Amino acid sequence: MTVEQTYPNAPDVSPEDYLVVGLANCFIKEDGEVYPVKVIEPIPSAALEALLKGIPTSYEMALGATLGTVLIQETTQKPSEFPENAQFCDEFAERAIAAVRSYKVPSHEPAKTEIPIGTCRQDFNFSTERKRVLNTTNVVRTEDNVKQHEYTHKVL
Repeated sequence: MTVEQTYPNAPDVSPEDYLVVGLANCFIKEDGEVYPVKVIEPIPSAALEALLKGIPTSYEMALGATLGTVLIQETTQKPSEFPENAQFCDEFAERAIAAVRSYKVPSHEPAKTEIPIGTCRQDFNFSTERKRVLNTTNVVRTEDNVKQHEYTHKVL
């Protein structure tokens, strides 16, 4: 009898593994206008620690869950705690598996007590002052180059 692996590309994770999923307030820029969008993203343990220390964040809430409640094989499942208009981030499956691995590190085990499975936390330092725009492109121009002295790369 063979046991079907739930995550064939990640044999080290299981549906019972701990994961924190957050609701981020992001923005999309189109035709010079900025539109708000709510995005469901996995939160790795290091990012969760920063949120718990009061760093300003675009996350308005975080849910303690198991990987199997939000990701069944490659199919995403929206938890009922999230609004209907929220959408999953790009590459959610890969990012969720990476986040699960971050909580398996022994020094990050206490993070599981901050947001237990099945509970929501909304007491973050929520701010959209610095807008998180998802579809920006970085255009590098010649004028952006830093001028250097002619002898910068010469051996004197």
